[in-house]
Amino acid sequence: MNPRGVLCLTDNDVLVMMKMIFVLCYSAPRFAAAQLKKAILIALLISLGFTKKPVAQSLPLSQQMTETAMKLWPDSFSVKPGSKASWSYDQGVILKGIEGVWQNTGDTRYFNYIQHSMDYYVRDNGSIYDYNGDDYNIDHINNGKVLLTLYRVSGREKYRKAVEMLRNQLRTHPRTEEGGFWHKKIYPSQVWLDGLYMSQPFYAEYAQVFHEDSIFNDVAKQFAYMELHARDPKTGLLYHGWDESRQQQWANKETGTSSNFWGRAMGWYGMAMVDALDYIPGSHREGRLMIVDILKRYAEAIVKVQDKNSGLWYNILDKPLQPKNYKEASASCMIVYTLAKAVRLGYIPRKYLANAEKGYAGIVKEFLKTENGQLNLYGTVAVSGLGGNPYRDGSFGYYMKEPVVVNDPKGMGAFIQCAVEMEMVPTLSIGRGKQVMLDRYFNSEKRKDVTGTSVYWHYVWDERSNPGFSTFGQIFKKYGAWLSYFDKPNAIYLGKTDVYIIVDPDHVKDNPVPNYVTDEDVKIIKDWVKQGGALLLMANDSNNCDLSHFNKLANAFGINFTDKSVNMVKDDHFPTGSVLPGDNNPVFKTTKEMFLKEVSTITVQKPAQANAVKDGDIIIATAKYGKGVVIAVGDPWLYNEYIDGRKLPAQYENYKAGEDLAKWLLEKSNTKYHRTFRSKKLKK
Repeated sequence: MNPRGVLCLTDNDVLVMMKMIFVLCYSAPRFAAAQLKKAILIALLISLGFTKKPVAQSLPLSQQMTETAMKLWPDSFSVKPGSKASWSYDQGVILKGIEGVWQNTGDTRYFNYIQHSMDYYVRDNGSIYDYNGDDYNIDHINNGKVLLTLYRVSGREKYRKAVEMLRNQLRTHPRTEEGGFWHKKIYPSQVWLDGLYMSQPFYAEYAQVFHEDSIFNDVAKQFAYMELHARDPKTGLLYHGWDESRQQQWANKETGTSSNFWGRAMGWYGMAMVDALDYIPGSHREGRLMIVDILKRYAEAIVKVQDKNSGLWYNILDKPLQPKNYKEASASCMIVYTLAKAVRLGYIPRKYLANAEKGYAGIVKEFLKTENGQLNLYGTVAVSGLGGNPYRDGSFGYYMKEPVVVNDPKGMGAFIQCAVEMEMVPTLSIGRGKQVMLDRYFNSEKRKDVTGTSVYWHYVWDERSNPGFSTFGQIFKKYGAWLSYFDKPNAIYLGKTDVYIIVDPDHVKDNPVPNYVTDEDVKIIKDWVKQGGALLLMANDSNNCDLSHFNKLANAFGINFTDKSVNMVKDDHFPTGSVLPGDNNPVFKTTKEMFLKEVSTITVQKPAQANAVKDGDIIIATAKYGKGVVIAVGDPWLYNEYIDGRKLPAQYENYKAGEDLAKWLLEKSNTKYHRTFRSKKLKK
């Protein structure tokens, strides 16, 4: 209290209170209602300004830990700050977490940090400082995931060449007799759980980007081989390592497995599965199902060894009562990430979300500390391995001897990834299970990629360069929606769709044989909207879009795209493209200013009405039609170039506009299919 009796809290007090409220909210059944009310009352006092000074809203924990990482490693990377930089898998763990923060915020600082960090190693000719492929170290593949991101976003050739160096290592990397990658050349015939995380998500994404479809089967088999040899039939847990030769001192002479279930190893394996699945297409059904089945068995086993009180996992998973064993941060973060992501993407039942929430609350309570304005992570074991010199025998005693440190990069990276997932949980109910379909028929532009393969591009979900829609898609995903594509619309597939997006229909300049909107298309889409669908129409200026046929569909809802183009920005004079949605905008509830260039203006008649207007010209319009809604905009302004933060000054809130729009579309969609689907789920 200050001398006047007013509650005064330091910044650290506020953070502690926020942390306490977070833990209480996740663990409310274990606390008395009076305690919860007291915490909430304190939070209300803070929000009402009953403090010594105004308190800035705290950043989400994922961003706070990212700030710590960026402070500790501002340029190159070394496990011990100040020592020589090295090409280390630890950095890839952190940077993949920061990539998730970037995708969920649209803040270019995070992307710039990722690029700056990797540019320390990747030379202009694509060679990588401190990397030697002849070492055949599977750990050295992990940073390739970050290089793939940089190549896909920027298109720069040096990143592609660096990626190819890592891919070439896998072409000749030594394997077990059945095909599993050795962990390292110096560890012959050995496969460790760690190695699946280091290699398989990169391997799968490479296959997707460069069309090496045969890799997908190899990826699935790598997980299957490991489960076959390392899984304990009694507990369902996987041992840290497996030695095909049975020659290692740590290896069981009959099974070849090591003797303990190391927590972080199980964490690596789980993360590897959910991340690799991001890139294995539905057409490879057998391989996907193989991994998903393993993931289900993994989830069932891992929650059985979750500490009931704290929600955390021990360093040696199945021996919580053995002296010296301890709850370990990196393993807990990795397992929470695995469970939360697997639930979000529908791989495992939703009941496991409760385990993830309890685990996350335990992480926040026991491992996080704010010190000197910096969020720190305690409780991570620095390293644990098998064999080597000095020899690591895999015994319980060995694991207990390894040091436990503060701000270990593996733990920090795992926490950032875990926090990114958990920070999406509160928004998943907005569009949980809803299907967002992106047209690939009226706009069906193709081009040859670097491999010479003809591929769809320009406003597609998996295109991460400037013209792609990957960032917009990520917004829908963090609201719980599923993404897919439509070819020619038909009533059956539209009946299973909640949100349908048509962008920039082709004319002959884009496609020699364009698919124009027909009267039949209009009828099918009208009927679907009437039944509760949410339709987003994104045109372009008349020089770049077939407006005449597109207007057949738009006119059905009282909307007409005109030949008048406005916001003709020259030389990146951004103010020309400014659009103000206005206060109390029913769609853009949080967005103050947007950027749109070369926009086709709109005229409206009932049931349509203007949503955003500039100098008397309608830029965005909406319509209520039956049980559904339509929103139309004269530009496809939510593609990556103008939403991922790398292009626009911060005052233009296109990322926030994407969030507002996606949320509005998902909340307004009310299709018969989803109502039936939701009803069945509730009955279950």
